[in-house]
Amino acid sequence: MSPSLVPVGNERGWIVPVGGAEEKISDPAILQRFVDISGESNARIAIIPTASQLEDTGPLYEEIFKDLGAGFAQALPYVERGDADRDDWHNVLETASGIFFTGGNQLRISTILGGTRVAQTIRRQNANGITVGGTSAGAAILPEHMIAYGTTGETPQAGMVSLAPGLGLTNRFVIDQHFRERDRLGRLLTALSYNPFAVGLGIDENTAAFISPDNVIHVEGAGAVTIVDVADVEHSSVASADEGESLCITNIKLHVLPQNATFDLTTREAKPA
Repeated sequence: MSPSLVPVGNERGWIVPVGGAEEKISDPAILQRFVDISGESNARIAIIPTASQLEDTGPLYEEIFKDLGAGFAQALPYVERGDADRDDWHNVLETASGIFFTGGNQLRISTILGGTRVAQTIRRQNANGITVGGTSAGAAILPEHMIAYGTTGETPQAGMVSLAPGLGLTNRFVIDQHFRERDRLGRLLTALSYNPFAVGLGIDENTAAFISPDNVIHVEGAGAVTIVDVADVEHSSVASADEGESLCITNIKLHVLPQNATFDLTTREAKPA
């Protein structure tokens, strides 16, 4: 799914993947910053709780965003593909200044919204300058290639991860969430071994990668974002490895970036806080 073209003279909106389990009560810095870059008191937040099967997920985020100063917040609980045809919900998307996907199961988002006008509108909105973000499953869905599921472990292995089409806001990176907490380095490396083009972003819980319109990642939160840069990979054995066999991948560059550190997706340069 290719990203929408940015109109001449415009700039793309922020993309904000969150690693999951973001603080919502005592110090909701990540969600506060999402509101701020979406317009502060003028922010109009559309919440998509499709990944979750809990009925209170949408209303919870409505309350949180309003408490953080957003002028408007409404959940759009798409639960079947036919819901994408609702004009009243679509009008909320069209007038939003920020769009936020909640956590749950990312395959629920792709199977319910993939190929619908909702997905097309969200890509177009981001290309027109609107902020789009998500937490956990809602983070995984954002790029062109999505990690659907996989096994844990530090060592990459053939067959360790399954990929599916994502929302397609960008093709510059692949995301894995709950990264350090669920030991997911191996599956992110495996995903990148298939085609060493994208940058891997392993995002810890209560941590976010705020990706600016000029493609610079700004880290916010209590954990870190692990950057796996495979641009200079010299060898990947994934094409010849048997199922479950450990992979050989050489010349990988890795950065671990905590709060306020940055990474430029264009120049591939990391900078400390």
